Amino acid sequence: MPVAKRATRKTSKRPARQRLTHIGATGEAHMVDVSAKSPTERVAVAEGRVTMAKPTLSLVLKGNAKKGDVLGAARLAGIMAAKRTHELIPLCHPLALSKVTVEIAPDRRFTGLTVRATVKVKGPTGVEMEALTAVSVACLTIYDMVKAVERGMRIEGIRLIEKLGGKSGHYKSGHYRAKG
Repeated sequence: MPVAKRATRKTSKRPARQRLTHIGATGEAHMVDVSAKSPTERVAVAEGRVTMAKPTLSLVLKGNAKKGDVLGAARLAGIMAAKRTHELIPLCHPLALSKVTVEIAPDRRFTGLTVRATVKVKGPTGVEMEALTAVSVACLTIYDMVKAVERGMRIEGIRLIEKLGGKSGHYKSGHYRAKG
């Protein structure tokens, strides 16, 4: 029988992984204490899309959906969701948001709508989850309002595009620059 080689650990020049901030020393989930952090201006931008057939998109853009103004309802739902993120995501802090915008536009790269949310706060913690929640709920609202016409729509590509402020520095999708 061949002798198995002992696995050796390669040393890496990569920095050690950061620990997860919502996990305690013994593995339990907890809310991060941000009371010692100074309030700073923080901004997050998230994006997602709803793909659909051309006739469905035309119906939405013309404002002829049976349930009413799809884009207006989705925009409002996204803003409301951002404000209530802490009620939906268990370890998020309640934040006094200073700005939430939700923009929805047709996109020439595919048949459908791109949803983009920008959230701003002056506080001790970031607003990435609020921006992502706004996009998610706006996309779900679009689906809900026109599902009677097309159930095969797809919600795709929900992601953080950019984050500004805070200790971890500036993040831009595809790029990362630490403060310093």
